[in-house]
Amino acid sequence: MRKPEKTPGRLALVSDVHGNLPAFKAVLEDIRKEEADEIWCLGDLVGYGAQPEECVELAREECTVCLAGNHDLVVTGGIDIRDFSRSAAVAALWTRDHMGKEATDWLRDLDPMDDAHDLGLYHASPRDPIWEYVLSTGQADECMRLMQPRVGAVGHSHVALFFHKNDTPHVVGSQTPGGTRLVMSDGRWLINPGGVGQPRDGDPRAAWLLLDTKTWTATWRRVEYPIDEAAKAIEEAGLPTVLGERLYSGQ
Repeated sequence: MRKPEKTPGRLALVSDVHGNLPAFKAVLEDIRKEEADEIWCLGDLVGYGAQPEECVELAREECTVCLAGNHDLVVTGGIDIRDFSRSAAVAALWTRDHMGKEATDWLRDLDPMDDAHDLGLYHASPRDPIWEYVLSTGQADECMRLMQPRVGAVGHSHVALFFHKNDTPHVVGSQTPGGTRLVMSDGRWLINPGGVGQPRDGDPRAAWLLLDTKTWTATWRRVEYPIDEAAKAIEEAGLPTVLGERLYSGQ
């Protein structure tokens, strides 16, 4: 069995940017204030939002590790667009038409999982890194059984949360409002930083997670950003208006 690579001391986890440039910029500014050593992205830089290429360029500059999400994969032709909802498919086709070759080629080289580190990275889940929404303790239990690393991070659901299992047979889990701080030095864990560009946990603020791997302490962060700016960009691009409207409710 190969020895996993060590993660940096202060690690910023981001996920599901979805072409929302104002949200991504606000999160990156907050990350700089917290002096994270590296930024790791769990995928879905594009889809839904109106500034996908700009978000890809920022990720290329700022993120040390980046996964491919299902929206990234559909834009690059890696998965079938027929598996998407109408609004998601419309946004994917628009993104294909409006994103340059260099950004598309960069996305095409990404994978939906990376378990080479002592923190496992999966866009969706360890057992289905592209599609599974891990939202229940039963799902989390099955996923943690498959993980080689003790701690894993997932995105995809746009919901900030955690699951934990120690010596007991039961998994516990909960959503994690901004400011939640957990010490993860014992047992097995599956964590989700929440969505940068389209949160779906009732809090419209952009979400990210600061992980200190020296103490295995996770702190969930929320950041205000100009939602009007992101919604206006969606409207002006001719994308479905619901994609901008939902940003205000965090759903």
